Amino acid sequence: MTAEASGGDRETGADRPDESATDDRVEDDTTETGETRPEWDDEFLDRVADSLQFNYDLQRDERVAGRRFALYGRLEMDSHKQFFHPAISFGHQFSYEHLYVDRLPRPTVADLDSLVEVGHELAADIDHDEEHYATEFVFVVLAEELTDDVAARVRSHDDRTMLKYGYHGHYEVDLVVVVPDDQRVVDSGSPIADAFRLWNTGQESSGLLGRLKGLF
Repeated sequence: MTAEASGGDRETGADRPDESATDDRVEDDTTETGETRPEWDDEFLDRVADSLQFNYDLQRDERVAGRRFALYGRLEMDSHKQFFHPAISFGHQFSYEHLYVDRLPRPTVADLDSLVEVGHELAADIDHDEEHYATEFVFVVLAEELTDDVAARVRSHDDRTMLKYGYHGHYEVDLVVVVPDDQRVVDSGSPIADAFRLWNTGQESSGLLGRLKGLF
């Protein structure tokens, strides 16, 4: 999903709406491309969507492998070299991220292992070739409680698989557990975890920006 910035026109007295009139318009969350993102009744998820909407294609209630996820996001990045003119480019490498988020009040190690299995099932459908660099499946659990064994399982998780011995890039499965009430995030190394640290002002986008800098 690519976002383009657009500037607003100045309002003159001739076209300024009558402030005495009743304004029945309902504000929506519209991206800079003019698309309206989905809204969530879950306040925390809705705030996360605010930080992701200009870079991710977002959907609600995504169903994959027999499971339902409250939020799904897809990110595509193209890294390439350019020769004098934008029309002349080469060395394209494509990276993709699939983000799946749901709530589990008290996740267990078995719950996390199940999510990892879903990631590998989805990876079987990756359409990869020489231009494919990476595909990442990130599963985020919003929890009320986080036990030590679950936290340890997330931190120790390291799951990367080479495709065609690395000639077709790789895919990886990452885990993130967020406990909003405790302002705690535990992750296996995915930069997207920063987007869920809503209590840190300005922290939401640092992971994505860092990843973009790394690619280019």
